[in-house]
Amino acid sequence: MVSPDTDEYSSTTACYSLSNVDAFQFPILVSVPHAGREYPPELLDNLNVPASQLLRLEDRYADRLAASVVAAGFPAIVARKPRAWVDLNRSRTEIDPDMVAGMDPSQTPQMSKKVRGGLGILPRRLHGAGNLWREKWEHQHVMDRIQQDHEPYHVMVEHLLDRIRSDYGCALLLDLHSMPSVFDENRKQIEFVIGDRFGRSCDSRYAELAALHFRMHGHHVQANHPYSGGYMLERHGRPERNIHAFQLEVDRALYLDQSLREPSDSAGAIAGLIHNCCVMLAEQLSGGPQLEAAE
Repeated sequence: MVSPDTDEYSSTTACYSLSNVDAFQFPILVSVPHAGREYPPELLDNLNVPASQLLRLEDRYADRLAASVVAAGFPAIVARKPRAWVDLNRSRTEIDPDMVAGMDPSQTPQMSKKVRGGLGILPRRLHGAGNLWREKWEHQHVMDRIQQDHEPYHVMVEHLLDRIRSDYGCALLLDLHSMPSVFDENRKQIEFVIGDRFGRSCDSRYAELAALHFRMHGHHVQANHPYSGGYMLERHGRPERNIHAFQLEVDRALYLDQSLREPSDSAGAIAGLIHNCCVMLAEQLSGGPQLEAAE
């Protein structure tokens, strides 16, 4: 398997990698669903655009942002296959019938805005690039992707969160993503976005404390705008069961070089900042000294 930028990765049948899950040292699970770089040959063979266009779908090297938390012993799950193959942050119902051979549009009568925009569970097109695929995908092939790569990831996340909750009485999913540079209404660059589906997927204090942590280190942070979280949080955030989930979006300019293709010298510092945030949240979840969140 080879990525669009020609980096090689070991062949594997697993759709994810796991770290520190034999015994839990912390009540936090870190998930990285969009950093996969193992591109199946059949995906590349059906491309209608240059392979480099697929890099735009990646949360480029977001797995490197989890390196410090993994080294410290936090449990983590990281997708191996790319978002171009299957988007783990979409529901299995978010299929664009126009990209599936023989699929009746009536089977998906209420397509979401994301699907209509070409970014369903199988991405169909990108702005400025057009349709990604030469031929439509066979319906059974699409179902196989979902069953073999999408569902197992979520089943494992559920399993790990349940185990953590059993050990600690609570659990927190930190769903780690990266984003293109975005700006607030004052044209100030937003460096981190913390999404908790407007309080539906996480007790607000954890999201607020995470935001405070990054602000205290001089970063501009927004809550739920422009990203409030997607299917990962919808499926796994259960505050009523003391299983919390929030999405952390990191501006790619903070840790990638000017081409936004390779990690920069600052990647380690950003990974360390995320690690420190996880340590602080783990102390909160474990009943450590309570911190006051920002108003």
